Amino acid sequence: MTIVCRFAPSPTGFLHIGGARTALFNWLFALHHKGKFCLRIEDTDRARSTEAAIDAILDGLKWLGLDWDGEVVYQFARAKRHAEVAHQLLAEGKAYRCYCSPAELDEMRAKAKAEGRPMRYDGRWRDRDAKDAPAGVAPVIRLKTPQAGQTIIRDKVQGDVVIDNQQLDDMILLRADGTPVYMLSVVVDDHDMGVTHVIRGDDHLNNAARQMQLIQAMDWPVPVYAHIPLIHGPDGAKLSKRHGALGVEAYRDMGYLPEALRNYLLRLGWSHGDEETIPTEQAIEWFDLDAVGRSPSRFDFAKLANLNGHYLRAAADPRLVDLVVPRIEQALGRPVDAGARARILRGMGGLKARAKTLVELADSARFYAETRPLAINEAAAKLLDTDAKARLRSLGSTFAGLADWQAAPLEAAVRTAAETAGCKLGQLAQPLRAALSGATTSPPIFEVMEILGKDETLARLADVTG
Repeated sequence: MTIVCRFAPSPTGFLHIGGARTALFNWLFALHHKGKFCLRIEDTDRARSTEAAIDAILDGLKWLGLDWDGEVVYQFARAKRHAEVAHQLLAEGKAYRCYCSPAELDEMRAKAKAEGRPMRYDGRWRDRDAKDAPAGVAPVIRLKTPQAGQTIIRDKVQGDVVIDNQQLDDMILLRADGTPVYMLSVVVDDHDMGVTHVIRGDDHLNNAARQMQLIQAMDWPVPVYAHIPLIHGPDGAKLSKRHGALGVEAYRDMGYLPEALRNYLLRLGWSHGDEETIPTEQAIEWFDLDAVGRSPSRFDFAKLANLNGHYLRAAADPRLVDLVVPRIEQALGRPVDAGARARILRGMGGLKARAKTLVELADSARFYAETRPLAINEAAAKLLDTDAKARLRSLGSTFAGLADWQAAPLEAAVRTAAETAGCKLGQLAQPLRAALSGATTSPPIFEVMEILGKDETLARLADVTG
């Protein structure tokens, strides 16, 4: 049997972080078992579904590297097929037309509320003759669900979940206008797409019993269910925007790498021993449902940032240059020329060692692309007092006479100058950093000087010292 998984988001908003994890788990499970990972856009809610949301979902999945098999399935386009199944059940006596008026349903709702129980349709049209139907009332079509016994969901994460059938009423399949409801559409699409495993958030667990009854009424195979606990914030509360319930595109904008976010989402609710850093290839080899936990996981930005820093350090320098240059150009309001780009590439090893996000990396690399005179921040300006400027002027003269412009001889020259001036190395190196980078922090300053080159270094010193 070929395992077929699906990710089925509703395009009523962005691809949020919980949805991204669901997609990841389905993708990994399918690849682990050499199966198929399908994408279905559940756009039956026409009032709330938007093209912008669809584009955001597709873009988010592509950025995360979660490629799907085959064409995207759009649920709304299959409404005719969904309705056909409802009419088949009607013809087989497994469904019926219900002519309840809104007033009757309101009465049932009020009675349930007064009795302190959930609203449950009372089945009054289940066995009535259609000749009793009131004139001019368009009926809905309801499923004849079992009224006795139990429905058991054999869930790979939650274990066996037992639902008493008396708790479930006869759900609507087709509305009065003939349009199918979500529950029907999901079951039909899963069957027609050959879905063998339904891996989704445990907020869908209550839907599973109803969907199973519909599946069984059609004599279709029941897929394997795996309902994953939701993601909570660090405080254990339901995930909100302040915790990190943002669209995937927000994480891209905040400077996270897709491989880092994949790794982090993988560890939210799934474990493999004490492993924290798990490359995607290893995740595919290891991933299975038996290691998915039953408890909600907690989102932690600090852990994500640390993990992202690891992946930044491992990333190829040319790739990082391609990722940070557009950010630098946006900050500068102009293109980064070839010379500045080359400096950023040469300095990337020192830059990425200190950054945890692409935002931090772009900020720290920006001084390589700045035009003269360099903007000096407030903290750096405090280092450039009269004495410091005098020392830098002297250093400038020393540097002008150097033939070997590499980090080691540059450091040796500054150490000699410090000894001659009777000061500590930092009393020269810190003002030097401020003058060349405009800040109090940078990669090793002698590495910076080598990358800037002799002419640019001397020019930046001259701008500061006059």
